[in-house]
Amino acid sequence: MVDKEEKEGKREAEEVKGILSAVSTQVPGLIKSILASVFSEEAGRNMGKAAAAYYKELKNGGLPDQVAVKLTEDYMRTFTSLGDMMKSIGTRKEHGRNGEDIGEEIEKRLKQKLGKGKREHEQKDEEDED
Repeated sequence: MVDKEEKEGKREAEEVKGILSAVSTQVPGLIKSILASVFSEEAGRNMGKAAAAYYKELKNGGLPDQVAVKLTEDYMRTFTSLGDMMKSIGTRKEHGRNGEDIGEEIEKRLKQKLGKGKREHEQKDEEDED
């Protein structure tokens, strides 16, 4: 019985290892791809068109020029804030807070959590046996 549980635990550990490996290699590429789409020439053109259309709608709605300009600036700030956030994520993708590769940091934290869960499960099994 214990042998079967031990084999199951090893199989689960191998599955988790495979998942962690995929996450640590796929996430940085995904972030890079998102950054490229946000900061592309086409994205800039689209952002300019969106801001112009927004301003035009505000003016057509009867808002004074000063208010329409302020609201349009705020609207654009939303785009740039998102861009800045994505850039900051992109720069952290190479190295985490402690200089570790972000994929390695994710893997390390998941292993810690999984190890803690496994220890709790083992303690529960021991209590059940008593």
